[in-house]
Amino acid sequence: MRENLSTTSLYEHGLREDHTLKLSATGALVAYSGTKTGRSPKDKRIVLDQLTEDIWWGPVNKPLNKDLFIFYRDWAIKYLFRHPTHYVVDATAGWDYEFSLKIKTHCTSAYHALFMRNMLIPSTEKFNVVDFTIYNVGEVDLSEATKDLIKQSVSNTDNFPMIDHSLGNTLVAIDFTRKEMIIFGTKYAGEMKKGILTLFMYLMPLSQALPLHSSANIDGIDDSTCLFFGLSGTGKTTISADPDRKLIGDDEHVWTDKGVFNIEGGCYAKCIGLNHAQEPEIFDAIKFGTVLENVVLDRDGIVDYNDISITPNTRASYPLDHIDNVALPSLGKHPKDIILLVCDAFGVLPPIAKLSPEQAVYFFVNGYTSKIPGTEMGITQPQMVFSACFGQPFLVHHPKRYGELLRLKLKQHNSQAWLINTGWIGGGYGVGKRISLRYTRRMVDAIHLGEFNSSSTKFWKFPHFEIEIPNECEGIPEEILNPKSLWENNGLYDEALEELWLNFEENNSKYVEF
Repeated sequence: MRENLSTTSLYEHGLREDHTLKLSATGALVAYSGTKTGRSPKDKRIVLDQLTEDIWWGPVNKPLNKDLFIFYRDWAIKYLFRHPTHYVVDATAGWDYEFSLKIKTHCTSAYHALFMRNMLIPSTEKFNVVDFTIYNVGEVDLSEATKDLIKQSVSNTDNFPMIDHSLGNTLVAIDFTRKEMIIFGTKYAGEMKKGILTLFMYLMPLSQALPLHSSANIDGIDDSTCLFFGLSGTGKTTISADPDRKLIGDDEHVWTDKGVFNIEGGCYAKCIGLNHAQEPEIFDAIKFGTVLENVVLDRDGIVDYNDISITPNTRASYPLDHIDNVALPSLGKHPKDIILLVCDAFGVLPPIAKLSPEQAVYFFVNGYTSKIPGTEMGITQPQMVFSACFGQPFLVHHPKRYGELLRLKLKQHNSQAWLINTGWIGGGYGVGKRISLRYTRRMVDAIHLGEFNSSSTKFWKFPHFEIEIPNECEGIPEEILNPKSLWENNGLYDEALEELWLNFEENNSKYVEF
């Protein structure tokens, strides 16, 4: 058993023993997750018991029999402790000592061990008592363990758990009572990090703290905090990596009665189209100690970040200290601003809007963005996506519970909410064009600098949603702020706006009763 190895030792063991691991020209460890290059949400299960009987069961959280979980968990433990490359990583989740959790990860791959060393806060000691344990045997199909279940249930007179025929070869399961997680049938490392987010999504609301799928940064002068909510592809990681502000974290945070803390000790950035000119902080972070997932290398070890032949979901996992301008410890005050990022591929929503607390909760609970062609197999036209609280796959309680916590904290701490659309202007996908990142950064800077807080700032009401659009923003052409003015056919714009609004209302109707 290899416990709490250093980054250098993990490189040495991994490159010597795993022929699939490679070294990039910048020193990053390049790993390949096999057939699964993203999460497997349909294979996620939560053990049903007295603790979880009242959680949000349905499209996200599906129940698993407790005894069946224990069987698969015991099978995984036996497999791990027989394996010649059994790695153990002790690390902490959460920078606020009051809420931090001790996490122990068991796995068979140096790739997974380094990933968890990056994504959490490494410990200098072995944990004898832990708050949560992950048993990752993702290289083994669940069917292998099920075969043993069938054999033992036939030959043993004890009552064995019934086989769950809804399960395939993959299982990502959490038992909140036992405080354990098991992974079968997928080597995608992101399952572990999102399992920990799911754990915080369960625990934090019990203490009236709000767990968030968000990035966060702070001003380098007055330490004012800003939270960024957004689904994949909206720019959450890119925009929060700001050279003029210190990064708290890029993905998982908790808003408590003291302020904001980062759950993680690292970042997990998307690499598709990555270049130094647009994202220098992320580009420069990819060096020794970074895990690069599913990227394509040339013979010199140089990564082609535009090559998506393996997957469009290429990723880089690196510790926070790979970012020059980072806040350590990763804590912030109560946010002065929160920014809800959407990528509207239909060219309807404005690039910036001011939100009331009620409007912020509306957009937060609905969690809108668009999927565009090229992001997933089979998508040839833009699709509207609603992911509750900008993190539906990780929610445990009903979305309204998180929404009410957000409303309470916005009002308690006088935080201002904003909507930023990083999607299309002048028409939808294929007609218009995506708004310039330079314009988006300028609008975000204007929020940080308080340029819209003057009594002389004029706003107009956006139809249906009734959100407030500023008449002007320094450095932004005036017509950019009014999406309708950029469409050649105003009638078609009105139809697209009506369709988007009706889809919002239909989705929101699912959450009205709570």
